[in-house]
Amino acid sequence: MSVVATFLINTIFNLIVGLIVAKFLGPAEYGKFALAIAFMTFGQALAFEWIRQAGVRFYSERSRLTAPQVRATLDAAFSVFALVFAPLSLALAYLGPASLLPRDLMALAFAASIANGLFDYQTALARARFNDRLYLLLIVTKNLLALVLTAGGAWATGSAKVAMIAGMSSLLGSIFFWRSGLIDREARLGLADRALLRQYVGYAAPIVAALVLYLLIPLVNRELVARLYGFAETGRFALSFDLGQRAVQAIGSALDVLLFQIAVRAHDAHGDEHARAQLAQNMAVVFAILLPACVGVWIVLPSIEALVVPQAYRGPFAHFLALMLPGMFCLGMGQFSIHAIFQISRKTMPMVAAALAACIADPIFALLLPRGPDASSLAIAQSMAFAVGLVVLIGFARATRPQWPRFRDLALTALACAGMAALAGPLRDRNPGLVLILVQMGLAGAFYLLAIAIFDIAGLRRIFLDKFQPARLWHGRKVDC
Repeated sequence: MSVVATFLINTIFNLIVGLIVAKFLGPAEYGKFALAIAFMTFGQALAFEWIRQAGVRFYSERSRLTAPQVRATLDAAFSVFALVFAPLSLALAYLGPASLLPRDLMALAFAASIANGLFDYQTALARARFNDRLYLLLIVTKNLLALVLTAGGAWATGSAKVAMIAGMSSLLGSIFFWRSGLIDREARLGLADRALLRQYVGYAAPIVAALVLYLLIPLVNRELVARLYGFAETGRFALSFDLGQRAVQAIGSALDVLLFQIAVRAHDAHGDEHARAQLAQNMAVVFAILLPACVGVWIVLPSIEALVVPQAYRGPFAHFLALMLPGMFCLGMGQFSIHAIFQISRKTMPMVAAALAACIADPIFALLLPRGPDASSLAIAQSMAFAVGLVVLIGFARATRPQWPRFRDLALTALACAGMAALAGPLRDRNPGLVLILVQMGLAGAFYLLAIAIFDIAGLRRIFLDKFQPARLWHGRKVDC
């Protein structure tokens, strides 16, 4: 549970820093910053995400002690790719195709890709070893530095470039502070194994290809918003997506850290049948937590906007986020639920096909939807594209004949969420503020918890009651949760 708490802390800090940066940069400068962040995330995924994915899947405390070549291969791969990526990305930034983003800011974005990739890689290794203390220290230190440096830099200068540099400094500073716990002295680079490298690339390449394709959608849409409506609209569009997606990703990632590792252990220890049962349970849990979270965000959205969103973004923020939420839910369900089916079986090419379908769908929807005075049509197109990706992904998953969650759990989750919306939704626009949020959360939360208590949706009641036990019986089998 400490990992979940760490994810929540990280999300809260990210939201706070993001809002402060947006306030002091202003919509136009924040639009440049957000487009730079999109380039940074794209570059990181393209160059370094496969190493992180391989670390999560193949590195552990056991391999650290008995197979140092695993860590050595991962470290060597990151070092080589960083050395190659740096000059190539700089050449692309200054000599490549022109973008609306200034070339020096694009160069900073690609430099930040390396820093962010290194931080995510190191935190992934800490999580893979179940070293919760080290993981917590890395996250908290990074966020405290970001609060001082990134938010402070935006306040002092109003510059997207300064905010980017400060963000990199917070990532590298956290790694520097806790470097002693991150170093594995037995994993000398000379132990790197090319056979292991080929195995890692074969496993992770389709996963990364799918992620890169999904990242292209918001990246291209931000570029389109900037070209059609200007950087100020890009800032408003991006703030809605960034804050909403961070919340959804934090919930999904926290679940994924726990559930995916449990599924891996079930597969390694008990074989395919046990793993399929665990994956079905995992899917039910993700659905039963992610859907009410998205519905809850929609319920309290006007009050959240009134309380924390800077004045220059109000109105468009809630409007765009409401249009994007269905797509965020679809993307989260695909990434943190359905993807595990292919990752466990190590047959990950369908993930690429689903992401490609979403990429093709996005411009089609953008062309077909009527263009209005703001970027609403692009927000709707983005949501519809992510929904197409989820549908295609489920279609491929059906071909593998997995064990699916019980229909009862999915139906009860949907009905309970409908009850939440019916109870608290009509209050959305009634004096938005802290009191209204507390009332809405009380009504909606109590209703959903009551439904869990009565119907044991997705086994959540049993999970709560058995939280101090490392394992429990589920459908006659010993299934971790």
